Amino acid sequence: MTVFSPLLQASDNRLFNWLRDVAWPFWLRRGLDRASDGRPLGFHEHLTLDEWHCTADFRRLRVVTRQIYVFSEAVIAGVAEAVEAVEAGLNYLRRFAVDPAGGYYWRFDLSGRVIDARHDLYDHAFVLLALASAMRAIPSDDLRKEALALDSYLRKALLHPVAGYHEGLPISLPRRQNPHMHLFEACLAAAESFGDDPFLDRADDIARLFLDHLWQPAEGALPEYFDEDLVPRRERTGFVVEPGHHAEWVWLLVWHTRRRALANRPPLAGVPEAVAGLTGFIDRYGLDPASGALVDELWSDGSLRAGGQRLWPQTERLKAEILRPDATEAKILDAYRILESYLTPAPSGLWMERRHANGEWGDDPAPASSLYHLTAAITVARRALAVPS
Repeated sequence: MTVFSPLLQASDNRLFNWLRDVAWPFWLRRGLDRASDGRPLGFHEHLTLDEWHCTADFRRLRVVTRQIYVFSEAVIAGVAEAVEAVEAGLNYLRRFAVDPAGGYYWRFDLSGRVIDARHDLYDHAFVLLALASAMRAIPSDDLRKEALALDSYLRKALLHPVAGYHEGLPISLPRRQNPHMHLFEACLAAAESFGDDPFLDRADDIARLFLDHLWQPAEGALPEYFDEDLVPRRERTGFVVEPGHHAEWVWLLVWHTRRRALANRPPLAGVPEAVAGLTGFIDRYGLDPASGALVDELWSDGSLRAGGQRLWPQTERLKAEILRPDATEAKILDAYRILESYLTPAPSGLWMERRHANGEWGDDPAPASSLYHLTAAITVARRALAVPS
């Protein structure tokens, strides 16, 4: 879908210019932890809104990989200084995070020593996304080899006998849709960067997992938590739903359908109905009546579970509003407006991470991990709308 109008162009340009000219340069200056000689040691977990400091005494695999994605997109957009950050992130993965026995460790102290050796599916998905993104920014044969090795590890160590993948090692419950969703995203990115084989096959498997196990057509909603056999965990009036993840799946299912078409694979039966169900649930229940922002959590009957409105669901809503088959300019413009409302009260290059249910802003630091959501939303929206530079 290509939608273009002066109003949409203005909204898109404001956000993209903020990302390229303000946020990316700010995080390149402030978001890298450097030694006294200027060498990058890693990425800061967050920055406080007042003094732009990081108070965390650890680093997460998730942040390293998401920042590789973020700065790869910056390189692609012409921010040459971001090459150093991409290379620093890849060097960190290779030096500290790789488990010689396979997979990647989860958490590190500030010197790079492993302090939690678990292997987490969610974070492994972001390793694959980082490798695929870096391939587009600074291509290397090593990146493809690492991606294939990771795919082999996941299938050997984490494939679940029922369907999908384990949460990680050590194995734990509940099972969640969220790691599978991000692995879906990573496989699609890898298919584009490295070629469809085997990554589009993996994405196909996850799309079928979504249709056959995760999506609940009777309720028209997507549960967050499942038991061992992928039966939704129910409490009170139903199961827990995060509208932001509904929006995220809309983007991914549309992307997957288009990628399959490029590979001369027919559409999967049931995807249009699922996309309509995902967007319908958002339209009926997902938006806070006062702020217009997407709320954090609902029950599957549409009743409110957590009325706060974090930043990340607003980024996912923008992608969904643009890519849904029944997109309208009014809804897209509203999604832009809401997302911008999280940027304007914050210091330049940062954002407000949380709006409470009463409408007041929280004073949370700006997490580095949220720059991934902002980067993805703004770049995906720009490409989808075909807005000229």
